[in-house]
Amino acid sequence: MTDRFETGMTTRRAVLGDAHVNGAEAAKTGFDAPFQTLITEGAWGTVWADDTISRRERSMLTLALLAATGNFDEIPMHIRATANTGASRDDVMQAFLHVAIYAGVPKANHAIKLAKQTFDAMGETS
Repeated sequence: MTDRFETGMTTRRAVLGDAHVNGAEAAKTGFDAPFQTLITEGAWGTVWADDTISRRERSMLTLALLAATGNFDEIPMHIRATANTGASRDDVMQAFLHVAIYAGVPKANHAIKLAKQTFDAMGETS
């Protein structure tokens, strides 16, 4: 294991939680192990581990980028992560309002629908 991998696992667990990471690790196979290493080192060990911006800000950016690019499958996971990043419901809405203006209302609308469902499942009703 590299230092970047170890840093990545620490950061990944802090943001996504042990249950999520343990589940992902348990589902890992020889086929997807290189991909899991890549995201652990690259996303979590480099981008998310950098302290230039806060995890709250990084969470908002990530959600906006996921919505803007139509990567909706990842949105619930990152909404759940807001419990650990400090991004509030209002922060998430502001990110999606930016998506509506700069990337399209339909993308923002779908992201908001997913966020509402996920927040409700987390017991965070509005």
